[in-house]
Amino acid sequence: MRVLFYDHDSALEHRTGTGHPERPERLQAILELLARRPLAGLERREPPPATAEQIGRAHPPAYLEQVLARIPKEGLRHLDPDTVVSPGSREAALRAAGAAVAAVDAVLGGEASRAFCCMRPPGHHAEPQRAMGFCLFNNIAIGALHARHAHGLGRIAIFDFDVHHGNGTQAIFWKDAETLYCSTHQWPLYPGSGRESESGVAGNILNRTFPPGTGSAAWRKVVAGEMLPRIEEFAPELLMISAGFDAHAEDPLANLMLVEEDFAWITAELVALAERHARGRVVSVLEGGYNLDALARSLRVHLEALGADR
Repeated sequence: MRVLFYDHDSALEHRTGTGHPERPERLQAILELLARRPLAGLERREPPPATAEQIGRAHPPAYLEQVLARIPKEGLRHLDPDTVVSPGSREAALRAAGAAVAAVDAVLGGEASRAFCCMRPPGHHAEPQRAMGFCLFNNIAIGALHARHAHGLGRIAIFDFDVHHGNGTQAIFWKDAETLYCSTHQWPLYPGSGRESESGVAGNILNRTFPPGTGSAAWRKVVAGEMLPRIEEFAPELLMISAGFDAHAEDPLANLMLVEEDFAWITAELVALAERHARGRVVSVLEGGYNLDALARSLRVHLEALGADR
C-alpha cells in the first residue's frame, strides 16, 4: 500500500542549539534508517508552507505575526526556556504546518489512504496564543481544522501517544464536540496538564495517565479497554495521530517503558478503526522522540503498520 511521506530540507535548518533534545539529528536519524532499510510503499512528497488562513484556524492572526517577528536573522532566540528559534525556523515551521494540510488534502482527495508528516518543529504543545514545549504552531490541529473547513468533514479523532500531554491540542478542541482528542501520557510530567478529569465540552477529551515505569502490558490494557472503544463509538470520518515516540523505554526525557512493538500495535489498531469508519483514512504527524536510534526504529515500524511495507 502507498503511504505518502512528507519531508523537506527546511526541517533540518530549524536549529535549537548545542545540547537541545529537539534537534535536526532527529530527522537525520529517521532518513538514514529509511535509506538503509527502505520501505517499498513510501512515496516522498515536499510540503508547501501553510498559509496564514490555514494557520489562522488554530491560532489568531496576531499570534502568527508575533511568532514570525521573533525569529532572528542570525543566532538563536528563546521564545520560552525550552522553545528556541533560529533563522531557518520560519520556513520549517510553516512547512511543518503545511505538511499536515497537504496530507489532509491528499488523503481526503483520494490520492492515498495514509500519510505521515516527517517534519519539525513538532506541534502538540502549541496553544492558540502560546509557543511552548519546542512547538510553534499546532500542526495536527491546523490539519484537522483544514479537513473541517476546506473539506466539510464532521467527526475527526486525534490519538496522541506522545509521552507528554498535548496541552495545545486539548486547548484548541476543548469546546469542539466534533473532535475527539485521546491522549496517553506519563503523569506527573511536563506540561502538567492532561488530568483524567479534563474531559472537554462534551466528553470529547479523553486523557489517560501512566506513572513512571509503566510498561507495555499496562499501557495496552488501558488503550484497548478504554480508548479504542471510545474511538469506535465516535466513528470518526478521519483519524489523525500525534506520533510522539518518547514513551519508548530508551528515551531520555521520560520514564515510560514502551518498545517498538507497542507503536506498531497501536498504529495497526488505529488503522483498523479507520478502515471500519473513515474509509481507511489516517494522517499521522511527528511529535516527540529524543533517543535517535529508538526514534528511527519506532518510526519505521509505525510506517510499516500504516501500510508502507505492503
